[in-house]
Amino acid sequence: MAKESTAAITSWEALFRAQVTVLRQLNLEFPHGDLSFNEYDVLFNLTKHPGWRLRIRDLNRELLLTQPSVSRLVDRLTVRGLVRKENDPGDGRGTFVCLTEVGHELFRKVAVSHSASIARHVGGALSIEELNLLRELSDKLRRSVDATSR
Repeated sequence: MAKESTAAITSWEALFRAQVTVLRQLNLEFPHGDLSFNEYDVLFNLTKHPGWRLRIRDLNRELLLTQPSVSRLVDRLTVRGLVRKENDPGDGRGTFVCLTEVGHELFRKVAVSHSASIARHVGGALSIEELNLLRELSDKLRRSVDATSR
């Protein structure tokens, strides 16, 4: 058990430090003039879902922010016309956050530059096989933690 524990801890530290190092570099290169990194993350997550919309509680699960921070962020994006809020017809208390066409166009513009940085720093460091393995292992770890936290 001690070897497994040590391997888990050293692997976590390596993963965490790699993530922080890459994220810092991506943040330095991010085109902040149009969107903040967190605003981009909201728009990115909306583009991954049908109709470019998510319930706000589901969006909260996708972002690395607290619920009040997400609400304020969505409010700012709404004022800018990048997203809109819609009542959930299936749940009177629920709210959908929906990406607007204006928001999608801005997302696409910023994504070109941001994707190039990701390709340079992540894709430039790893082979296709390593990238696929990294994705598979990351997905496996997330699924495992998600399953135990429910």
